[in-house]
This record gives sequence, structure tokens and C-alpha cells, in this order.
Amino acid sequence: MMEGKGDDELNICLENMVVFGDGDSSSIKEINNEWKDIPMELLLRIVSLLDDEQSVIIVSSVCSGWKDAISRGLSHLSLSWCKRNMNSLVLSLVPKFTNLRVLSLRQDQPQLFDNGVETVANSCHDLEDLDLSKSFRLSDSSLYALAHGCPNLIKLNISGCSAFSDTALAYLTGFCRKLRILNLCGCVKAASDKALKAIGNNCSHLQSLNLGWCENVSDDGVMSLAYGCPNLRALDLCGCVLITDESVIALADNCVHLHSLGLYYCQNITDRAMYALAQSRVKNRLQVLESVKEEGLQRLNISQCTALTPPAVQALCNSCPALHTCAERHSLIISGCLNLTSVRCACAFQPHRQLKAFSRQAY
Repeated sequence: MMEGKGDDELNICLENMVVFGDGDSSSIKEINNEWKDIPMELLLRIVSLLDDEQSVIIVSSVCSGWKDAISRGLSHLSLSWCKRNMNSLVLSLVPKFTNLRVLSLRQDQPQLFDNGVETVANSCHDLEDLDLSKSFRLSDSSLYALAHGCPNLIKLNISGCSAFSDTALAYLTGFCRKLRILNLCGCVKAASDKALKAIGNNCSHLQSLNLGWCENVSDDGVMSLAYGCPNLRALDLCGCVLITDESVIALADNCVHLHSLGLYYCQNITDRAMYALAQSRVKNRLQVLESVKEEGLQRLNISQCTALTPPAVQALCNSCPALHTCAERHSLIISGCLNLTSVRCACAFQPHRQLKAFSRQAY
């Protein structure tokens, strides 16, 4: 369970037991035989040195002292290593770890059921980060339980949970108003314009949202996000085939901190959207305080957006120096847009500028 540096730190802890104990150094030998006598402070320290969640689970069965220490001190837990019977593990373990802040239940094969998530909601009221990705056996009951039991959620990943409805997601956002990071990739039923309007109304602190392949999302939903979530920094709309320039224009006008935007396969996007993003960069320079460095867009995926032309995309590149087409940085992704091969980032002009400056110095 512990090796290398961990062993050294554990030995130091044991040698310094007198700090927590009764001051008698002769008791160290007894500690090795009587684990139950180790003070809670030291147990918490030892638990913090464990390598992984499986070790934590194993040592929680040593004695009641270990169990109490882990229950009190464990704040991060991942059960993603579990290949089968994850739901049973959640039902038995999670009620013991009531101070969890971060919990990952990501699965390769669906093992989680609603009663497992309901147990999480009933036990971990301070949970801030929950990963339920690929849990397509879950129903709306799970979202309703989380809404009531985990109102402090800041980060939620339900990508691939295809059974959730937009009604349940909208309900969740009414209680979990602190959400900043939300992954809805592949949640075709849940990620509708109705749900996005609820997110815009309830989650004003939202900073990152993944709507990849949520094909029912239209301009109405994205515009609601733009108006209601001005702190958005990253938005993935890949495969949202219904959106048009109006969505991008609303984002450009209202989300001044946006630095990552995915528009892969959004074939209704035209040059209007690119010029809007370029112009918003100029406006933001005037609005943002000089003490705050705004980089503008730092990542943009416009692959398969075949309606775009080189002048519009070049204008955006010129206004957002963090966008690069060069292989070294490659933050502007234009795969499948053969008509954009002439677009160049700032790196392409740098050698020319350096040569020009050298020529001036020479004369």
C-alpha cells in the first residue's frame, strides 16, 4: 500500500508519536501492536500517504480507528478502477465517506444504477465534483436525487448518460446553482433548448460546457446560454448541426472571457460568425481593465465548416494572436476545410518581421 517515500514519512510519523500521545517514547513499540491506540491525527496523516483508493478501502477494515479516520478524512474517491459490481461497492462504501468532495464513478461498462446515485446524494451533501460519465442505465431519478442531496456541485460530468431528460436536467440546475463545469456530451435527450434556457437562468457562474453531438440544440438554447452565462470560457458545440451564425454572434457579444470554442461539423456557420468573433476581440480590449490580460480565443475548432472563406478566418487570426495554424501549436483546427489552407497565423509572419527589422538596423 505504501512504499518508497511513503514508508519514510510513515516512520517519521511513528517516531514522533509523543507529539500526539502521552509523551512516553516507550509507547512506540506498543503502537506497532496496538493500531487502535494511534491518535486520530496520526491516522489521518497515514491515510493521506496511501497510493490509491483501493488501498484506502482495504485499510478501512483494519479496525474501528482506521474506519473512523478514513470516514472523517477522505475527501477524494475514485471507483473507476472497478470493473464489475460498482453499484454494490457504492452502496456499501459511500455511506461511510460522508465528507467526500470529489467522486469519480466513470465506467467502461455500465454498472451503476439509480439506487447507487441516490446513496451518494443521501450521504455526501458537500460533494463538489461528480463524474457519472457513461452511466446510461441511470434514469431521471438520479438527477432528482442529486438536486436535493448535492446542492454544492461545482463540476458534473454526465456525458454519455443518454437516458436523462431535459426536464430532469432543468430541475437539477434549479438547485445546483454553483455549477461551473458541466459535461453533457452525447446527452441528446437532456441537452435541449429547454434545458439550456434553465442553465442560463440558474447557473450564471458556469465557465465550461460541453454540448458535443447534442443535435437538438439550436440557436435559442445557445443564445440563452450567452445571455445568462457571461463567464463562459469554454464551449463545445461540435455536431450541433442546427446552430447558425446567430449563436456565435451572441457568444461573441456577451461572453468576453471565451477562449475555447468548438464548432466542428456546424456547417451553417458562415463568415458572419468569424467577423463577429474578430470584432468582439477589438471591443473587449477597450472594455477590459489594462491590468487584466485577455488573450481572446485561444482554441477554435471549425473543422468541416465548409461555408467559411479565407478572408474571414484570416481576420479572426489577426485579431486573436493565440490562434495558430502551425503544427507546433495548432490551436486553430480547420480539418476538412480545403479552401482555408491559405490562412496563416502570426508565426508565419514572424520571420518576415524579424528580417525586416534586421534590414532596418543594417542601414
